[in-house]
Amino acid sequence: MPSEDSVRPELFSYLATDPMAQLLDIVFEEIRPGYARARMPVTHRLLNAPGTAHGGAMMALVDVVHAAVSNSHGVLAVAQDVHTEFLSAGVEGDVLVCEGVELSRTQRTAVYRIDVRTARPGHPEGRLLATALARVFRVGTPLLDAPGADAQGS
Repeated sequence: MPSEDSVRPELFSYLATDPMAQLLDIVFEEIRPGYARARMPVTHRLLNAPGTAHGGAMMALVDVVHAAVSNSHGVLAVAQDVHTEFLSAGVEGDVLVCEGVELSRTQRTAVYRIDVRTARPGHPEGRLLATALARVFRVGTPLLDAPGADAQGS
């Protein structure tokens, strides 16, 4: 659920209804300027041949969260690079929790750290499965026709 310092409801809706997010049952819990958090259940359809969470599914989760956090200032940002380290495997029944945090932002570029963890009953913030360092180019185009888009950076 969005907190007081969340992005405007229109921007939250715009970012949270990413078609890939809908396809993978990714649900955003929070988006605020410079931060995004979402969850994705590991279903049978998201497993690889050995029976663990598919790396492509985890990368898709990272990418969806990366898109939300990097566009959370209301200005179009496009990915330039995402470097991901897979540290452990998720299993069917896990819920993957993905958080993206802004590390640096200028007028034209920004860098984010994005972590994927498991969430299980009794272990709401489980082990770290993957971590990514991601960079975007900030195009400068407002995402929505409304005040509040920060094209300049801080």
